[in-house]
Amino acid sequence: MRLTRIPAGSATTAIAAAMMVTMSGTAHAGATVPAAPAIPAAPSPHDVAAARDAANGALPTVGQFFASGGHKPQGDAHQLAAAAAAAAPRIDGATVPVYYLSPAFVADPSASGTATPVAQLSFLATDTISASGTHASVWTADVGSQGWKVVNIASGSDETTYTAQATPGAAVFEEPQIGAWYQVVGGRVLPLNAAARASVGSGVTLADYHQLVRTRYADKMPGSAYDKAGLAGGFQPTVASKNSSTNTAPLTAGVVLIGFGVVGAGAVSWRRSRAQRV
Repeated sequence: MRLTRIPAGSATTAIAAAMMVTMSGTAHAGATVPAAPAIPAAPSPHDVAAARDAANGALPTVGQFFASGGHKPQGDAHQLAAAAAAAAPRIDGATVPVYYLSPAFVADPSASGTATPVAQLSFLATDTISASGTHASVWTADVGSQGWKVVNIASGSDETTYTAQATPGAAVFEEPQIGAWYQVVGGRVLPLNAAARASVGSGVTLADYHQLVRTRYADKMPGSAYDKAGLAGGFQPTVASKNSSTNTAPLTAGVVLIGFGVVGAGAVSWRRSRAQRV
């Protein structure tokens, strides 16, 4: 499964896509547009297996990540290999799809936004753990002809943790601009972490959440005056908080997908802490 992203300058395209409805038979005045699923179909078992294989193949680099505390490793090849071996990283748990708030959902001009999935697939995540018990999330993406590649290593295990905490069968997604994790159950957006509770309280309807994120981001979409002015935030993916670290190590080709765009290519991104992109 290929990752879907909305490139800069395509807010109009996103709106148009959100308004397109495929209908069969004869259209009737006042017909109700069927609600879209909260998230797209899950990746195939083949894709999940390929993503997990890529994460497993990157364990030596994950070991360096652990040994360096998330900073770009220093030292010669022998020192790096020894440090990685000492960290003894291993995969811990399942590889899971990670969905982010969709710009098409934000751009949807309808009152409810339910004709558009609330989230889109951004990458697959595999939790890893070191000998000392430290966790890191290995992000993998389908980069076209190169197949599934590791594109990012981030400290912690948010992606797998919140997916596991959700109600079985619920759609789980992140609003990465504020670090809020949600699940969609029975047409309601429910919080999974403190940032989400600050955002929606005990939960809101999908329609109310649509209005909420339109208020937050509709004027900050790719191609907007806000975006063209080069201001940080909204759906601008390259912003890091003052507490974050984004170093790169030239390990493997690929793209780093943060939020809804490409952050970099040709390297794995090392993120010591998770930035809140507001």
